[in-house]
Amino acid sequence: MNPVTIYTDGACKGNPGPGGWGVLLRAGAAEKELFGGERETTNNRMELTAVIQGLLALKRPCHVSLYLDSQYVRKGITEWMAGWKARGWKTASKEPVKNQDLWQQLDAVVQGHGHRIDWHWVRGHAGDPGNERADALANRGVPTR
Repeated sequence: MNPVTIYTDGACKGNPGPGGWGVLLRAGAAEKELFGGERETTNNRMELTAVIQGLLALKRPCHVSLYLDSQYVRKGITEWMAGWKARGWKTASKEPVKNQDLWQQLDAVVQGHGHRIDWHWVRGHAGDPGNERADALANRGVPTR
């Protein structure tokens, strides 16, 4: 499996409000930047979208080191999702899972594309170069009007 490093981030101007997502992919000496956005969204939706888009950009199964500053996404995928699925996409308090559409899409990408993913949380806005670039890309993705 090819090793790939992915940094992802989301941004929102108001929550909800216009938002963007950004991805920095690194494979050896090669780098690729991706970004996009939506006119009315939330920060959590942009964080999830960044991870989904980063993984979808990979053309074959890879060993992925994925760096993100969202505990919501990291804990959701590594700790909470199994319970949500077992309860029919309900939280422990029997409420519907927020952003279920994106969680299900992320689950399908993680389960169906053959990647081995190591999830790494990094503190946002703390000087990590990859995270800072992903943040800048997310901000580029925010629609201006």
